[in-house]
Amino acid sequence: MSGARVVVLGLAGQYPLAGVTWQAIHYLVGLRALGCDVYYVEDSGAPPYDPVSGGVGRTADANVAYLARVMRRFDFAARWAYWDALTGRWHGRDPAEVRALYRSADAIFNLCGATEPRAEHRRGGKLCYVETDPMYEQMRVANGADDSIGFLAAHDVLFTYGELLGTPSCRVPAERFTWIPTRPPVVCAFWRPGPEGRAFTSVATWENRGKDVAFRGETYYWSKHRNFLAMIDLPRASGEPCELAMDPDDARVRAALVAHGWSLVDPRPISADIAAYRHYIETSRGEFTVAKDIYVRPRSGWFSDRSACFLAAGRPVVTQETGFSERIPSGEGLLAFSTPDEAAAAVRAVAADWPRHARAARRIAEEYFAADKVIGAMLDAVGLR
Repeated sequence: MSGARVVVLGLAGQYPLAGVTWQAIHYLVGLRALGCDVYYVEDSGAPPYDPVSGGVGRTADANVAYLARVMRRFDFAARWAYWDALTGRWHGRDPAEVRALYRSADAIFNLCGATEPRAEHRRGGKLCYVETDPMYEQMRVANGADDSIGFLAAHDVLFTYGELLGTPSCRVPAERFTWIPTRPPVVCAFWRPGPEGRAFTSVATWENRGKDVAFRGETYYWSKHRNFLAMIDLPRASGEPCELAMDPDDARVRAALVAHGWSLVDPRPISADIAAYRHYIETSRGEFTVAKDIYVRPRSGWFSDRSACFLAAGRPVVTQETGFSERIPSGEGLLAFSTPDEAAAAVRAVAADWPRHARAARRIAEEYFAADKVIGAMLDAVGLR
């Protein structure tokens, strides 16, 4: 349906971090390229994050200014709105305009579940949850958690990055709800392949707290740090330089990583600016990373939107197996591992023939993650194309 109006609800202003911003931009630009009439709105009312202090901001002024700059940069200057719950003010569009957008929208994409659905979100077209962090809600639904059941039931369509959900490979059942598999889209034109970089890198948070889930007698952890610790010997085992844009709170953890051969750089200036984030990726040799335990052990099929950016930049990716290789080819340009020995072997394989793996990385991005393909399939599922 040419010209379908789509509103994207996101978190780019609330969390003014480059990775969060690029995720939203790939959806916005990807939808526009497919002929959609696209708007971006943040109306969750959640307190703004202050990346300088690492806590809740006292005002949303810096967040709003950041969001305005990003929207201008990608030609959405007149197509965004942010509700500042601290002051009760709207920015970008007035409340009447936002309500009119909701009523006239053919679809609203609730990216990351950024906003708790309200009646006003359901007065127009289909309200679509785009789940980027799978298994948490599905486990809670299976456990009978009323808040998760209510949240999901408020949507008309449920997309998930858990591509294996509902298949025999996945240990978590798809109960009560129908889920449509998808994956992170990337606008490949934004990412420039270039010469081989110095080190395998990644941008990561060491430890996430607050969303661990007990399911069928086991606890699944919503954090990467356990899997990073299992791979702590990688630099020595592979013989290749490995660097993390990461700042663990615990000095003992930082010392242990450095002692095992990892280089650590301050992630704050990289995450504070979308151009710096892109430059860091484009000048890396490739990405080495792990996945959160809650994605790995259930065999969710999840794949990282950041890793998709590495691939689009022609940077080979060595990443932990979540089952994604059942849907996306692994072995050239993108290499999955499950054990420390497999991880070290994959890094050495990339280093031994980097040009071949770099070309393959870009091809995988174009074939499996290109925004026109990923988002086009979503529009088909919603009935808008």
